[in-house]
Amino acid sequence: MKSCPSGEAWWHDAVVYEIAAISFLDSNGDGIGDLRGLLQRIDYLNWLGVGAVWLTPIYKSPNQDFGYDIADFCAVDPRFGTLDDFDRVVRALHDSGIRLILDLVPNHTSDQHAWFRESRCSRTDPKADWYIWTEPNANGGPPNNWLSRFGGSAWEWCEERRQFYYHSFLSSQPDLNWRNLEVRKAMASTMRFWLDRGVDGFRVDASAVLIKDDLLRDNPRDPEANDKTPPPQVNIPVFTDDRPEAMECIEYIREVLDRYDGRLLCGEVQGKTDRIGHFYGNSKPRLHLPLNFALLDSEWNAISLQATIDAYFNAIPRGAWPDFVIGGHDKHRIASKIGQAQARILAMLLMTIRGTPFLFAGDEIGAEQVAIPAERVQDPFEKLVKGFGLGRDPERAPIRWDDTDGGGFTKGEPWLPLSQDRARNIMAQQRDPNSLLNLYRELIALRRREPCLLQAAYQPRRPRNDVLSFARRLNETEILVGLNISGEPRLFEWLGRGDRLLSSGLDRPPGNIEGPLHLRPNEGVIIKLVR
Repeated sequence: MKSCPSGEAWWHDAVVYEIAAISFLDSNGDGIGDLRGLLQRIDYLNWLGVGAVWLTPIYKSPNQDFGYDIADFCAVDPRFGTLDDFDRVVRALHDSGIRLILDLVPNHTSDQHAWFRESRCSRTDPKADWYIWTEPNANGGPPNNWLSRFGGSAWEWCEERRQFYYHSFLSSQPDLNWRNLEVRKAMASTMRFWLDRGVDGFRVDASAVLIKDDLLRDNPRDPEANDKTPPPQVNIPVFTDDRPEAMECIEYIREVLDRYDGRLLCGEVQGKTDRIGHFYGNSKPRLHLPLNFALLDSEWNAISLQATIDAYFNAIPRGAWPDFVIGGHDKHRIASKIGQAQARILAMLLMTIRGTPFLFAGDEIGAEQVAIPAERVQDPFEKLVKGFGLGRDPERAPIRWDDTDGGGFTKGEPWLPLSQDRARNIMAQQRDPNSLLNLYRELIALRRREPCLLQAAYQPRRPRNDVLSFARRLNETEILVGLNISGEPRLFEWLGRGDRLLSSGLDRPPGNIEGPLHLRPNEGVIIKLVR
């Protein structure tokens, strides 16, 4: 099966849409979204105008951590369908000009994976060194103070081998030993399995933790940790996260990918914005797109947003391609943070700033955090590290397609509760010409029509009167964007004449305007300047 025909860097033009299959559409009434459900909604993706789908894990898994605990890297979990179903999805997406990015989880496996079963059975097994094993300390306990992200020691005792194994996440998710060349070769083989089936790239999960300190040195205590700090975060992960050798692992993954034309490698990275640059590569290439979540973490005002954007552009290497992510399967829904009115401003910012936009299914209708009763909780974060707001079920709740009990998602009992806001659904917003969904559709179409919005440099302007503003200039074309980050009317200060291309309310017709311009509360505008 061939990949979707494309230019060498198709992601410069594409809008990437993350889908968790489990929450997208259930085709058989078992309450779990699946590949056949995704197949039924490709017409929607085509209508919206997205250029690529990033699909969270659909591999065989006991599903203790949203499918990121993988028991077989080259099999589809029966909950989602079959390998034939996957192939049909790839073909249908490609026929619509949409590319497919799969989650790649190279850091760990499930403890049910055949590799781990072999590794744990004997210290002399050929796969004995495929995971991180070590002796207990002098007292018989764990060898150091490394902590699991889900709480407690990151070391689990294995009676069969009389040794501890390391797990960054759940004890049922043992970390692979990326210092072992056979592990790297095995992971390369799994990549080729999917690339040969036509996958257009990978999003690398937990890319910064692929290598841990070989001396097993203790992590230092964080001096700023207090009783409000989640227990797994009381130490500074100097010796477990973002080790220099991890970059070599990413380079290896990139080498495998680069043997295929026009494939994308993006990935989850570690640390603050000023660390993101080295994930692009130095003497060797690493990720095409280290995922940038800075907008999600920024204070929501014009000055803070411009500072956040400026810091990011200053952090990436010259010539590197930027990206902006506004949602994800483990990020709280941003509409719950900034409100529905400003969600329209965010949409306009995302689709007009330089770089590849990423959004999570539901962001286009302003989906918010869904309340999850205690008895329905699925996420291990909420089960094991309670009370710190780390649970991810609220953003993972199934998509609401309509206002029925099953939300158009399922005819059965959904695996997580749906939003009680029945009116906020895809079909209702498709019918409303001024909806957020139709704003996203118009912005994506405008982005395709205007090369300036795809290729031009980002030129910041000083924020005034709560208006975030910037320009994009390509040859003789200049487009000006003004975004009122306020719930009150504001004056957008600019001089000259231009054509209004789009207003965030979708209720102002295109036409000639002159600056300065009065913006309504929570209004954004895109202007093509006339010289």
